[in-house]
Amino acid sequence: MKQLTSSQVRQMFLDFFKEHGHMVMQSASLIPQDDPTLLWINSGVATMKKYFDGSVVPKNHRITSSQKSIRTNDIENVGKTARHQTFFEMLGNFSVGDYFKKEVIPWAWEFLTSPKWLGLDPDKLYVTVYPKDTEAYHMWHDVVGLPEDHIVKLEDNFWDIGEGPCGPDSEIFYDRGQENNDVAEDDPENFPGGENARYLEIWNIVFSQFNHLPNGKYVDQPHKNIDTGMGLERVVSIIQDAPTNFETDLFMPIIKETEKLSDGKKYAVNKEDDVSFKIIADHVRAVSFAIADGALPSNSGRGYVLRRLIRRADLNGQRLGIKGAFLYKLVPVVGEIMKSHYPEVVDQQAFIQKVIKNEEERFQVTLSSGLNLLDNIIAEAKKSDNRTISGKDAFKLFDTYGFPYELTFEAAQDAGLKVDKKGFDEEMKAQKERARKARGNLQSMGSQDVTLMNIKDKSEFEYGVLEEKHAKLIDIVVDDKLVDKADSEHATLIFDKTPFYAERGGQVADHGEILNQNGELVARVTDVQHAPNDQNLHFVDVILPLEK
Repeated sequence: MKQLTSSQVRQMFLDFFKEHGHMVMQSASLIPQDDPTLLWINSGVATMKKYFDGSVVPKNHRITSSQKSIRTNDIENVGKTARHQTFFEMLGNFSVGDYFKKEVIPWAWEFLTSPKWLGLDPDKLYVTVYPKDTEAYHMWHDVVGLPEDHIVKLEDNFWDIGEGPCGPDSEIFYDRGQENNDVAEDDPENFPGGENARYLEIWNIVFSQFNHLPNGKYVDQPHKNIDTGMGLERVVSIIQDAPTNFETDLFMPIIKETEKLSDGKKYAVNKEDDVSFKIIADHVRAVSFAIADGALPSNSGRGYVLRRLIRRADLNGQRLGIKGAFLYKLVPVVGEIMKSHYPEVVDQQAFIQKVIKNEEERFQVTLSSGLNLLDNIIAEAKKSDNRTISGKDAFKLFDTYGFPYELTFEAAQDAGLKVDKKGFDEEMKAQKERARKARGNLQSMGSQDVTLMNIKDKSEFEYGVLEEKHAKLIDIVVDDKLVDKADSEHATLIFDKTPFYAERGGQVADHGEILNQNGELVARVTDVQHAPNDQNLHFVDVILPLEK
């Protein structure tokens, strides 16, 4: 087998289809443009919707790309399986009403098996087809020359998401050998397309030839399209003879650098440690590219995903004996690996590192005590009859220690426990209600409006700053009045500068804690809004008396 780097494989794919008349399209941003249905770009075809639905006519009806993608629906599986990743690249070639099966099938075979290209062993390749798709079967058997026992007919090989374009598809598998399998030789799942680790799917070709009508009927599309996808990480794992995606040159430099930061831990020695190494390598890739494309950590949407990934990586760093913020130190390694096709991480390295480091430091403040509390909660839950972490405890970890619910849920799963999600949601709802009552009706209460409108002191918001050790409390509002001291249950505070983001443009506000110069907790921030003169108003639950 050829010795190729991931960069060479990526470029080979693009060059192959360029030779066959395709326009090479640059990877789109991970943040979808004009597509509210997606949180992230999650595939190559996601960027082609405008061409396939006819809203935009491409300059060239043959397109190829290597598209960076993020999928977050199964984050908890990352590190525990061979192939799950949040960030990955999808190599694809697309036809918008141009070529169809008789072109795309031989091209796929040529790219995979020709000595000029990947040069894979033809005997190790298998394909699946939709049973009624006789044309695809004919192309694979009679034109390409695959023997019958290398073609599997499967009813599942039909791509259909309801109304709209749909059609049969053909998947290509590589036989990694029974020695790499996780099922027995005679297991009924031991076949290409079955649930096993022997036959690895590397490429899927969708023949979009029908239109699924609202009445359930399928009719021919006037313009038939081709949509393909080949995971770069998967095909590279084959070429580099790697047991999983993580032993390839896309991940190993990150893992090796993480080893240096750890407390003497080494990869491929302990399975539990390996999970942590993989999680860190995957997550730093995802957050580096997401931040480069304009996403920032926050309490909702994409920002919440980033916050969860960074904190999940930090928790696994702790398990490897890494103290303090460290994930930001791995960004240069990500940039070096990917720079041949994606220069954005190198170009924005300083900014990406700053954002990640600030988010890590924010989490590190409460991480140690939060982990101790989590351990105690898990120990108590194991003793209970229902072996469940209460919603109140899960919310305390979230509200006081910054643990996203998902992290608590994963820790509970690992310990064989459940979490009371309904109780957690009720606690969250109650907190929001307390915050609403604390700030009152900001828009309609005349006395409060007058008070706030008269506050002209300047207050500066600084993104990403964990704590302002010299921040000055300049205004205190209690019961709609300016006061010099607050020792009641609730108050509204303005500082000369603040790291707390105020709700705006659909993005929810930050929440957290305010400490005095002695490191004592004096207030808990439940909401942040904009004052009439644009200062950030911190709505707080008062813990210790506050003075200007």
